[in-house]
Amino acid sequence: MRYAIASLIFLTSSLFAQESHIVVEAYSGKVLSASGATNKRSVASLTKIATAIVAVDWATATVTDLGTTTITIPESANLLGQSTAIGLKVGDTMTLRDALYASLLRSDNYAALAIANHVGADILRRRGQIGDPVQAFVDEMNKLAKFVLAKSTRFTNPHGLDLESKPGYSTAADVARFSIHAMRRNPITFITRQPSREVKINGIAKTITNTNELVGETGILGIKTGTTQNAGPCLSTCMDRDPVVRIKPDGNKGVTPRRLIVVVLNSPDRFNRTRKLMRDGWAHYDAWLAAGAIVENPKHELLATPPPVK
Repeated sequence: MRYAIASLIFLTSSLFAQESHIVVEAYSGKVLSASGATNKRSVASLTKIATAIVAVDWATATVTDLGTTTITIPESANLLGQSTAIGLKVGDTMTLRDALYASLLRSDNYAALAIANHVGADILRRRGQIGDPVQAFVDEMNKLAKFVLAKSTRFTNPHGLDLESKPGYSTAADVARFSIHAMRRNPITFITRQPSREVKINGIAKTITNTNELVGETGILGIKTGTTQNAGPCLSTCMDRDPVVRIKPDGNKGVTPRRLIVVVLNSPDRFNRTRKLMRDGWAHYDAWLAAGAIVENPKHELLATPPPVK
């Protein structure tokens, strides 16, 4: 995992802050709308987007099967109180894949912690190190932040609860970077677009439903909801449309894929707000594309992200 540790920056509480948002076309990086997109603030369970990326990248790098690897809810989950959306308990077991479903669809904090504990322990073992496995995992999340150019992000845990004296933070623009990066991974896109899923806890089947009410609407691929008192209602959404096909001057066809990422932070009506931002975003993008996709000031018009790994 080719990341580096992000710097620590002081965060002012976002409890009474106004909404932040950004709308960006993922393939071009074209920013179509933004307001307060670089303001540092709590992002609640949108944190779990980064958790999923680190876990999936680890599984790919170690050739680990998500569907057969069993993980256990650690004792440290007791420190989270009753913040388990699907009724998990310390000592419960489930596959890593089902833990990702629980974390991304139902935003279960115990599941996110169990993922971090399992993956972090393996990272430490492979490096011949000892230490806190969850902290080792969070270190990887912060290295990921550096890698995706999310320079205004600091993670302190894998679930997004504001428990630490200096809680984690990010920005709408940085969450968009994580979202673009996450949706390049087939396991994540497959999970986040599911309206519901049967998972097994201790071998017993349980059906969970997606907290994102936009899932099921045309083109929606997820991604993640989040809400805490400090962050307010948050949502990151990915929507695909059919590619634009055009004939080039040489007679060959040119194909331009289209994918919109919309991030809203502290938005009381986050789902309808996202629907409107998507409608306006697509209109702006298609007009820009039809006019030749001209970029005069890349630093201000495009969201910088690392290119896909080939």
